[in-house]
Parts: sequence; C-alpha cells; structure tokens
Amino acid sequence: MASSSIEWTELTWNPTTGCDKTSAGCKNCYAEVMTRRLQAMGVAKYADGFAVRCHDDALDIPRGWKKPSVVFVNSMSDLFHDDVPLSFIKKVFKVMNECPQHVFQVLTKRAARLEKFSGELKWTPNIWMGVSVENESVTGRIDHLRKVPAAIRFLSCEPLIGPLPNLNLAEIHWAIVGGESGVHSRPMAAEWVRQIQRQCHKADVAFFFKQWGGRNKKAAGRVLNGKTYDAMPPRHTIKKQTSLGV
Repeated sequence: MASSSIEWTELTWNPTTGCDKTSAGCKNCYAEVMTRRLQAMGVAKYADGFAVRCHDDALDIPRGWKKPSVVFVNSMSDLFHDDVPLSFIKKVFKVMNECPQHVFQVLTKRAARLEKFSGELKWTPNIWMGVSVENESVTGRIDHLRKVPAAIRFLSCEPLIGPLPNLNLAEIHWAIVGGESGVHSRPMAAEWVRQIQRQCHKADVAFFFKQWGGRNKKAAGRVLNGKTYDAMPPRHTIKKQTSLGV
C-alpha cells in the first residue's frame, strides 16, 4: 500500500505484481520501469522482477485502513492476467466485498478474461471496474466490460496514442484521459482529447482529464479548454483526503 500521486485515486494496493505487454499502450510501461528500480533497491516483493506474482501476505492490508479511501487495485500489475488464478482473484474480491467503506478501482487490459470470470465474482457497489482503451484497435474491450455487473464501469484512455472518435459509451459511467509521460513518450493530439470530452458530455459520462504528459508532465499540466476536468461517477461519495493518515 502507498499513498498515490495519481489524480483520480488516493491509495494503491498491490496484491499481485508483475505483468507483460499485451497491446501498444504497454510499450513504455511505468510499472515495469518502477519494478526494476524496486528490485535494484532490494524490495523483497519485487525480487522476481516483472514476473507475475500473487502476494497472500498483502491481501488483508485494506482491512487495517480506518479512514474511507479510494483505492487503485494493482497499479503494478493486472488482476486479470492469465497467470493470476481465479482462486486468487476471488480472494481479492472477498477483501473488497468485506471493506465497503472503501472504493476499489480495478483496471485491466485483459477484458475477455474479465468477462469470462465476472459471473463467478461478487460485485459489491464499492468495486469500480475499468478497461484500458489507448486507441481504436482495442475498443472491443469496452464490449467485454459492458457485460460485467459492476456498479461503475470506466475507461482509462491513457496513454492515449490515437484518436477515439466513435466510442460506444452505452452503460459506461466514467472516462479518464491522459497523455503518455516520460523520455520516450508518444505525442497526443489535443483534438483526440476534445473528441472524447465531447462524446462524454453527449452521453452524460463523467470525464476526467489527467494530464497532457510529455517529458515534463508537471509543466504540461492538465488544463483543457481553459479549465480542469475532475468529474467522478455519481456514486463517488468519498472526498479526496488532504492527509491520508494511514
């Protein structure tokens, strides 16, 4: 667990670590880079590098958080990776089910496996389920997500590396958009962002613009159309904490 600088969440919780590349959005994976650093620092959890690992000793961490929080699950992995057994996914869901004071944000690129297992999982209202959609070639992930009985279904269009002019936002509640950051970041056109914002407005989908990205993402900022977009889904009732105290 760690407090997070990610604008749309508060804490991160990693009951699994490790992943591998599955689509173009993975090219400059931040989690892979961070894993190498943590491994070099001797952090035991990352001793096996970016190989997928399940950590039973991390499962109960959210039970100890007294203050209700918004939690990004597996910022360093993908819960629906083929190497994560369904039995372990069920353990993660059990913890989320039994901690209704927290909102858990789960994000995957393995949308077909998500749909396959969704009927075997308990979807309490505090579990938000999302898929990554970085360009048009992977919009099929949204169709899989639509079939998942999560109270909140969301899209992470980050890193946005191509236009998405024809999104089907039916039964989608939230969209996050952001450009890639870092030395090798790929460019994002402003019109791509505005296309998504307009589609969200038309479909009454909450729109969150995270960043322009680039080599210096702080300098580039996150202002679009002269303002910041911080919308969250209607069921979001947990306020952003200025001091997490956990």
